[in-house]
Amino acid sequence: MHYMKFSTKIFLLLVATGFMLGSCKKYLQVNVDPNHPTAVPPAVLLPTTTIGIAFANSNDLGRATSALVQHIAGVANQTQAYDVFNFGGAFDNQWNNELYDNSINNCIALINQDSATSPAYSGIAKLELAYAFSIATDIWGEVPYSQAGQGAKFTYPRFDKVQDIYQGNPGAGITSLFDLVKSGLADLAKPSTLKPKADDIVYAGDLTKWTRVGNTLLLKFAIMLTNVNQALAKSTISDVLAGNNYINDNSQDFEVPFSTATGNQNPIYSFNYVNRPGDQMLSSRLLTLMKNLNDTLRLAQFFTKPNGVFTGFDNGSNSVAPTQATRSQYGVYLVGSATPAGNAPIRLLTNSQVNFILAEAALILGTSGDANAYYQAGIKASMTKVGMAAADITAYFNANSTVVTLSGSTEDMRKQIITQKYIALIGNGIEAFDDYRRTGYPVLALPNNPGGDDPTVIPTRLPYTNGELTTNPNAPNPRPLVDVKLWWAKQ
Repeated sequence: MHYMKFSTKIFLLLVATGFMLGSCKKYLQVNVDPNHPTAVPPAVLLPTTTIGIAFANSNDLGRATSALVQHIAGVANQTQAYDVFNFGGAFDNQWNNELYDNSINNCIALINQDSATSPAYSGIAKLELAYAFSIATDIWGEVPYSQAGQGAKFTYPRFDKVQDIYQGNPGAGITSLFDLVKSGLADLAKPSTLKPKADDIVYAGDLTKWTRVGNTLLLKFAIMLTNVNQALAKSTISDVLAGNNYINDNSQDFEVPFSTATGNQNPIYSFNYVNRPGDQMLSSRLLTLMKNLNDTLRLAQFFTKPNGVFTGFDNGSNSVAPTQATRSQYGVYLVGSATPAGNAPIRLLTNSQVNFILAEAALILGTSGDANAYYQAGIKASMTKVGMAAADITAYFNANSTVVTLSGSTEDMRKQIITQKYIALIGNGIEAFDDYRRTGYPVLALPNNPGGDDPTVIPTRLPYTNGELTTNPNAPNPRPLVDVKLWWAKQ
């Protein structure tokens, strides 16, 4: 695992102030000597939580899900194994460190120590906590949630059901993701003794933009319920639309910055150009889709085009991979444009994503607004974001009216929306994996030579980590196989 110097420095400072990081199963111990601080300043904790969720989104979990949705194809090592559903021994670091240690536990620490006097910090922390928990439950299903991060009170936290995490269960003491976000929004609106400034590496302390993030999270969570609770999905989205205070411009996107400095580069760049440059490349299946849509100008922002040619690789193929110099790998939009690169942000919630959510909601749930208008806005937002010229975007729309205009049955139109959202989400495999399992789109064929628990279907979840299965007696036993659908999933 590649760690950033910034995160390491923060960790060392946390240790110096007496705060010991632990997994959700460990007690968060602090130094009670009155001559030493008993809490880490929020200005130190906040960058750690923000970077933590960016890492969780874009590191190994991002690689595995990007292979499963066939944005990329594995050529060697772990990604090659993920490509064909072999996950043995994987993701312990992502579970323990990236999610529960660096994200969830630190968010809970911020909430516990700052909600009374500095709710600006606890408000942001609640939003980030909801995002981190959504990654965990959407990937694994039942996970430690209501009892996570509470130290000795729950040494072995229970695994809460997905439906309880999303909808809440008061009888079991479980607050829903929706209510967690709403609590964060309420905190952001309160007077605060301390407010973030430069330590807010995303918005530089602009709480109005964090409020947009919170409302956008409500949209993200609501659209996940289209198969299981349309009433809650529709009412939530309608309320957010009525408030008109969500991410609705590319400049407002929730994206975590990185730099070109060695050790501070983004995880996508670090893996693909520093640590494991030979492990993965463009999926030939994605390449075929983009050619069929006449959308290769946008593809050239996502992936490199050595010698003016895209070169992909078929998922699960046993063929000899193309030579390294000719492979299409992640490009400028995802890794950055400087030399050396690594300065592209990790994009967690975007304007294009919001427009596709609203297009699907208008189509499926009957929420306000025109589905086609949202659909076209989502495509334009994505094309603009990746760096396409306005003239090229206009030319694309003029030449590809059947692509950019919804038509056919409701399911035909939903397929169009999710396929375009899938393209816009290149680099965010987790979100694309969520949509694929929830809707069945885009239509994906099995890779060559599939294996794992069930070689007949693309997995609907990832397996629990060996470490959690062996240490937490509340972990599901036996573990669910990767073909067991999640509560909200269609497939």
